[in-house]
Amino acid sequence: MAKSKIKKGDTVLVITGRERGKTGKILRVLDDRDQLLVERVNMVKCHRKPQGQQPGGIVEKEAPMHRSNVMLVDPVSNKPTRVGRKRLENGKGARVSRRSGEVIDGA
Repeated sequence: MAKSKIKKGDTVLVITGRERGKTGKILRVLDDRDQLLVERVNMVKCHRKPQGQQPGGIVEKEAPMHRSNVMLVDPVSNKPTRVGRKRLENGKGARVSRRSGEVIDGA
């Protein structure tokens, strides 16, 4: 299985759908379904029953969205970028921004 180009903690920009143009940090990656949870994006209302000491009510939470609907934000220019892979001098692989050539992680 190939390494994921988007990881938990990355800042992404939504490029399609009703949330287009919003940015947020990835809270969770659902690899089996190719979906992501992005902070404060794709909010839905969920009706909860009271359980124990927790009260019931209507709760807002993030719903998963497909990873093809987001692009990683370049750390240098704050614009959306594609992601490449590059082998570093120490032999480890790293993700690289195609827009600026900046290493996103790995060292």
